[in-house]
Amino acid sequence: MNFLNNLILTLITMSKADAPIAWQLGFQDPATPVMEGIIDLHHDIWAFMTMVSIFVTWMLCRTLYHFNKKSNPTPEKIVHGATLEIVWTTLPAIILAFIAFSSFALLYSLDEIVDPAVTIKVVGAQWYWHYEYSDYIYPGNEIGVTPISFDSYMIADDDLEKGHLRLLEVDNRVVVPVHTHLRFILTAADVIHSWAIPSLGIKTDCVPGRLNQTSAFIKREGIYYGQCSEICGVNHAFMPIVVEAVGLDDYINWVAQKIEESA
Repeated sequence: MNFLNNLILTLITMSKADAPIAWQLGFQDPATPVMEGIIDLHHDIWAFMTMVSIFVTWMLCRTLYHFNKKSNPTPEKIVHGATLEIVWTTLPAIILAFIAFSSFALLYSLDEIVDPAVTIKVVGAQWYWHYEYSDYIYPGNEIGVTPISFDSYMIADDDLEKGHLRLLEVDNRVVVPVHTHLRFILTAADVIHSWAIPSLGIKTDCVPGRLNQTSAFIKREGIYYGQCSEICGVNHAFMPIVVEAVGLDDYINWVAQKIEESA
């Protein structure tokens, strides 16, 4: 009974959550324009797939019904039709062109970096994340010293509080403002990691000796959960990611508190 209840609940809500849920079948609730575009592209391709599958299934069933030994014992002479061959070659090409145009627009938006208001450096390590906010310099701070930097470790099961998600909660969250262009610069300290947050539409590799970058524009406040998506060692499954999107006033207060602590 519990299985049916969970399955029905998932089908109704279509997984509208910012973290994985039991029996999840759909995407997480999108929080950025990029993730909205990814979901729209997925639905468009599914629509084409459904129409093509129905048509091909109908053609196969019709062929099996009309052209079998019982209903048609004398096979007719095979006739080539130039018009039919042109149609079944051109129509799939047109469908692929529609999919390609949508894909190109989405790929362009994924690579586009708008002038960012906040830049965060993400460093993957075995097996935790290190974050640096290098935009904020205060009087007396030494040159080259990042005023806001911290490590983010997964909270063990014994230390979880009520409401925390097992294997997904961390001791230090990445706090960012909403309605702000964000830039993430990603690298790794040892092996290849992958910084992935489904609700934000982000999945970027962190490669040692190389800087990758991605952007985000979060449209609503919330807590977004992700995990390393590149097999990086024995504790690969225990380095989650938590991004907390807050209002601008709350973000300013958080930055001021972090600078005061580091000073």
